[in-house]
Amino acid sequence: MVPKIMKQGRLAPWLYLLPAFIMMSVFIIYPTFGTLRLSFMDNTGTNSAAATCLTEQPCWGVFENYRYALTNTDMLHALRNNALWLLLMVPGTIAGGLFFAVLADQVPYEKLAKSIIFMPVAISFIGAGIIWRFVYDFQSGGGAQIGILNGILVALGGKPVTWLSDPAISNFSLMLVGVWLWVGFCMTMLSAAIKGVSTEILEAARVDGANEWNVFWKIMFPTILPSIVVVTTTLSIIILKVFDVVYVMTGGNYGTEVIANRMFNLIVTNSGRSTALAVILILLTIPIMVFNIKRFKSEEAAR
Repeated sequence: MVPKIMKQGRLAPWLYLLPAFIMMSVFIIYPTFGTLRLSFMDNTGTNSAAATCLTEQPCWGVFENYRYALTNTDMLHALRNNALWLLLMVPGTIAGGLFFAVLADQVPYEKLAKSIIFMPVAISFIGAGIIWRFVYDFQSGGGAQIGILNGILVALGGKPVTWLSDPAISNFSLMLVGVWLWVGFCMTMLSAAIKGVSTEILEAARVDGANEWNVFWKIMFPTILPSIVVVTTTLSIIILKVFDVVYVMTGGNYGTEVIANRMFNLIVTNSGRSTALAVILILLTIPIMVFNIKRFKSEEAAR
C-alpha cells in the first residue's frame, strides 16, 4: 500500500504539469525548432541556404543566412541601433521610474500620481506610436505646425524640427516614446521595493545626521538593488525585441532600423534570412535569462 501511495505522490506533480507542457510544446518548443530549421533554408524555405550563394563569395554554406545577419550593412546598422536602445533607454527608463517612485512616495496624493504615471503602460505600443506621431508631426511648406512639440517651438520663436526624419535625432525621439511607455512599470516595481525598506533604519540614519541624499544612496539604493536588477533584465529583453514603435512611427527608415523590424520586412521576400534574425534574437535573450535564473537561485540559497 505504501509503495503505491509513494508512486502516486511522484506521479501527481507531472500530471499537474502536463497541460502546461503540452501548451508549451505546441506553441513554443515546436515553433522554435521550426524557426531554427528554416534559418538554414533559402528564401523559399525548401532548399539549403548554401544554394543561394553558389556564385557569391564569401559563402558560409548552410550558415549563409547568418553571414547576412552578421555582415550585411543594413543588419549591422540594426544591431547598432538595438545596442543604442539598450545603452540609453534602459538606464533612462530606470532612472525615471526611480525618480517618480521616490517623489510619489513623498506626496499626499500618492495613489493618484502613480495612477497617472502608470497610465501609458496600459496603452498598446501601436496606439502609443500613433499618439506620438501627432506629437512629433512636422508640416513642411510653411504651414501651421499641428504637432505639439513643433507648435511649442514655433510659439517660442524657434523653428520646427523634423523629429522622425532627421537621422541625427530620430532614434532618440523613438527612445523617448519607449521611456514614456515603460517608466510607469519601473516606478511601480521600484516603489514596492522602496516601501519594503525598513523605516527604522531610515529614521535612525536621519537622526544620526544623514541628509536625504545620503539616505537614498547609502541605505535605500543598496537595499532595492535586487529589484533594480530585475527591472533592468526585464527591460533589456523587451528592448531587444522592440518593433511596434519603430514600425508605426518610422517603418525603420531614417536610420531607425532595428532587428525585429528588419526581420518583419524580410519575412515575405526571404523567410530564411528572417528566421535567422529570429534565432539571433533568441540567442541574445538567453544570457539574460540565464543570469536571472542564477540570481534567483542565489537569492533563494541565501534565505
